[in-house]
This record gives sequence, C-alpha cells and structure tokens, in this order.
Amino acid sequence: MYIRMMGAEGLKRASEVAILNANYIAKRLDSYFPVLFKGKRGLVAHECIVDLRQWKSAGIEVEDVAKRLMDYGFHAPTVSWPAAGTMMIEPTESEPKHELDRFCDAMISIHAEIEAVANGKMDRENNILKNAPHTAQQIASGKWDRPYSREQAAFPAPWTRKHKFWPAVARIDNVYGDRNLFCSCPPVEEFSEG
Repeated sequence: MYIRMMGAEGLKRASEVAILNANYIAKRLDSYFPVLFKGKRGLVAHECIVDLRQWKSAGIEVEDVAKRLMDYGFHAPTVSWPAAGTMMIEPTESEPKHELDRFCDAMISIHAEIEAVANGKMDRENNILKNAPHTAQQIASGKWDRPYSREQAAFPAPWTRKHKFWPAVARIDNVYGDRNLFCSCPPVEEFSEG
C-alpha cells in the first residue's frame, strides 16, 4: 500500500529527502566522528556510517554511545554493521530538520563526553557513558555513587527536561544474553489439543 499510495513521484521524492537527510547528518557530524564510505564528492547514500573505533583505546565502545543515546531520548541506530565499531545512521524521509538537529546535537554532546574520558577528565570505567542508560529508579535512589551528577545523567540536553524518555532497564550484559539463550514460552504440550 505504501508504494501504491506514494506512486513513482512520491517514491522518488522520499528517496531524495532520505539521501539529503543522511548527507545533512554526515556533514554535521564529520568534524566530530569520521564518516565512512563517502563517494567521490564526499557524499553518502541514504545512510551515514560514523566510526567510533578511534576511542577504543580510551575504553569507549560503540555500545557505550548507543546506550548513552537512550539518555538523550533516542533509540540507538544500528551498531557494528557494516563494520565493527561503527554506527549506521539511517534517517528516513519523514524526519524533520529539527529532529535531525536534535540527534546531531546529542551526538556532538556525547562526543564531548567521550573526549572527557579519553583526556582523563572522567574515569575510564566509572563514567557517564559506561553507566548509561540511566533509569528513573537509579536517579531517584537515595544512593548515588557516580562521579558525575544525577542531572548530567538524566538531563543531558535541554529537551530532556520537557520530553524525557526513561529507559526501564539499565545496562545488561548483551554478550551473555547472546550466548545463553533460553525460551520463556509455554511448553509445547500446552498448545496440543486435548
């Protein structure tokens, strides 16, 4: 239905806007994060792939940035594909410019947080990126033993004060979950007709 409703002209326009959006993000972020897979003219296609590998020596991984984006109210883009240590940002044709700017502002702010770790201003293990995302339960807890403020953790950008998305769960060991699968489904016997 989408293709039929859009028609040839609509699909062409949607593609043009998606490509424009990806290039807008690539240009805004290029001086903070290297953008991979640019064409001859320095442009990207419908996706912008930013490289985070240069901060691996400082202990910062692409997953840390992905989790921190949640504190800014964003679901993380695809990580480590098509290259390990990268983030593939794929803005659609429906993203308005103010939303693209909000995302870029969050990434630029996260860049400053990365640099603080890389420059030794923040602890390599106990920092705002490694502890992200920050849940409401953590922020409201009577115990706060982090080397940064609750405000920095929960409200890293002005828009998060008005429209805050609270992650329900803090960081989990993703690799453990990938390697130790279990089924929470009812036993097959419950589905058999009796």
